[in-house]
Amino acid sequence: MSNNFFNGNGRSRAVAGVGSALVDICVQESESFIEGAGARKGGMTLVESARIATVLEATPAKPSIVPGGSACNTMLGLGKLGATARFIGKRGKDAWGALFEAGVRDHQVEPLLFTSSMPTGHVLSIITPDAQRSMLTYLGASAETEPSEITPDLFRDMALVHLEGYLLFNRDLMMAALIAATSAGAKVSLDLASYTVIEASLSFLPRMIDEYVDIVMANEDEARAYTGYADEVKAIDVLAKHAAIAVIKLGSRGSLIASNGDRFHIDAITGDAAVDTTGAGDLWASGFLYGLLNGYPLEKCGEIGSLCGYEVCKGIGASIPEEGWQRIRNRL
Repeated sequence: MSNNFFNGNGRSRAVAGVGSALVDICVQESESFIEGAGARKGGMTLVESARIATVLEATPAKPSIVPGGSACNTMLGLGKLGATARFIGKRGKDAWGALFEAGVRDHQVEPLLFTSSMPTGHVLSIITPDAQRSMLTYLGASAETEPSEITPDLFRDMALVHLEGYLLFNRDLMMAALIAATSAGAKVSLDLASYTVIEASLSFLPRMIDEYVDIVMANEDEARAYTGYADEVKAIDVLAKHAAIAVIKLGSRGSLIASNGDRFHIDAITGDAAVDTTGAGDLWASGFLYGLLNGYPLEKCGEIGSLCGYEVCKGIGASIPEEGWQRIRNRL
């Protein structure tokens, strides 16, 4: 049975993402390297740009450099799947910013980028042999986006606005995006992004989701931080009380989706071992939202999400090569 989530809104099935415009710098290193770098295993630590430069000098590994940021990764995936997608953020007037904007366009996504005198934000993603990534993040220009810049006009023709949880570090900006999206008549999806974000936002986050969010996504760590339950079935039942559609991404164990009293478990795609989990959740969201925008049943949406998440883990960074996208299109 098809879903009717977007029926009756009388608009195109376009989607806009709002988040941090960040350049991803991915390196493969050891567990001990993470400790020396001062990163938090599996988490995200905010640092100054000089700290990232110092850590990079300490590794002989050749970095992989691509456009990044959670919401941007999801929009890039949607663009490659054929959706009409836009990314909204702020970049610096520098070479990193030019690289970021060109990468967005290369994925058939419209970049709507404000500019700042600050350097473009960038993330050092340290990938360990277990395929886990630990991030050192310099927000730079991405943190300079002003709430007043996020207006309903940005979303007038959008069916969906997708927000990354990292915006919660700037509560006024998050609220501006939520209010602008709902004022424009768009549905709102929120990927909670990191358990560290949840821990810092619990005093206001549940009410915010209740009032503004239609689709909420989390991984198992984020779901536990939000609900207090390690049992994912209990956790998704709590999440489903706050949004019309709730998702918990379980990595190699698949995913859980709950909506309207129904609950589905979606198997992960099995095959090649994961090389790097950077962007796995973001690309899962690309596939899931693509299915939702096209009216597919929720189980099918989850299956497309699993396929995209599987393909991105085959290489380094949150980017699927063209042969991977071709395999995805063939399955669709």
